[in-house]
Amino acid sequence: MKAKAAKKPTKAAAKPKPRAKRTTVAPAKPVEKLLRQLVQALDAKKAEDLRVLEVGRLSSITDYLVLATGSSEPHLRALRIEIERVLDEQKTRILSVDTTQGSGWTVVDAFEVMVHLFTPENRNKYRLELLWRDATEVPLAKFVKP
Repeated sequence: MKAKAAKKPTKAAAKPKPRAKRTTVAPAKPVEKLLRQLVQALDAKKAEDLRVLEVGRLSSITDYLVLATGSSEPHLRALRIEIERVLDEQKTRILSVDTTQGSGWTVVDAFEVMVHLFTPENRNKYRLELLWRDATEVPLAKFVKP
C-alpha cells in the first residue's frame, strides 16, 4: 500500500481573509453608563466640587463614590431627587437613602455606586476625599462634555 501524499494548500486557502473593520464603539459597561448619567444630572443641577472615586479594590460595599456639594439644604434635596430619578430611569435598585433634615449630608446607596451630597460646611468637615485618598479619581471629562 502506498501512502497518500498530503496536498499542498493553495494560495487562496493559505491567506486568511481580511476582517471587516469595526465602525461601532463598544457599548459602555452598565456601571459606566450609570455614572455618566449621574454625573451629567448632578452637573446640570449645579452641584459643586463634583468628584468620582473608584474604590472597588478598597471597599467591600461599593465600587464608586460620587461626591458633590450643594449650596443649601433645598439644593441637596433637589440633587437627591434628581439622583433618584436617574436611578429609576436606569432601573437601578436603590438600597437605601440616608438623609436627615438639616444634617447637611445625604447618602444614596445604589450598590455599585454610592452618592454623597454635602453642604459646603459638611464637605469640609468630613473630607471623604482624604479618607479615600488611596482611591483612584476618575476624570470628570470621561462623563461630561466641556
